[in-house]
Amino acid sequence: MDLKEHTSRNGNIETTSTGRRLVISRGPNTEYRLAQLDDTLHLPRRKFPEQPPLTLSLRARASSETIPGTWGFGLWNDPFGLSLGFGGAPFNLPALPNAIWYFHASPQNYLSFREDKPAQGFLAQVFRSPRFHPYLLPAALIFPFSKRRARRLLSRVVQEDSAIIGAEVTQWHNYRLEWSLNRSRLWVDEILALDTPVSPRPPLGMVIWVDNQYAAFAPQGQMKWGLEENPSEAWLEIANLELTI
Repeated sequence: MDLKEHTSRNGNIETTSTGRRLVISRGPNTEYRLAQLDDTLHLPRRKFPEQPPLTLSLRARASSETIPGTWGFGLWNDPFGLSLGFGGAPFNLPALPNAIWYFHASPQNYLSFREDKPAQGFLAQVFRSPRFHPYLLPAALIFPFSKRRARRLLSRVVQEDSAIIGAEVTQWHNYRLEWSLNRSRLWVDEILALDTPVSPRPPLGMVIWVDNQYAAFAPQGQMKWGLEENPSEAWLEIANLELTI
């Protein structure tokens, strides 16, 4: 598979004896740090290469249980255009999310439109969003006046499902996701972590990353995003990456 490297000046991707290591340096919350592999760089969303059915599998481990920012791997529609405006990438009006992935979010994040689903920690997570929905117009109109009501409307537009993964991320684990037109299944070490009828809308692209940004849209309506300090170097290491159709 043809994965491109995308890094900030404080990020690096190393080749190891078993695979690849994505590294971001220690630093303050005034600098964006990113190391990313993807197959979508410079492609418009409509030309993203991945379609169901497919299976993505790999082995992975991370440098710490408490990496500031986010890291993970899977498939997505890049709703924010690589970043929320940091690192020289423009801030575009976001697309609604479509994704199936393993996602680690630090406590500053709140990455769910629902209150009965986990929004931080290490997640097996799936989003499905339409290209258009009648609720989007009223949500856009009331957003400047009541973000809480807008969020409630979006929760009726965006389908999602997720589960907390209890694996110790600093140790090697085997991850496998299966994406079909009407189902998503995610395993950790051959144990089913999430089995859901929520299936993201294609096309999607593969993404593997670690960075120091956060985003939150809390149930009370507060919306924030920014950068976190990295007290020490952080990395995500992968091996045995396979994509089968």
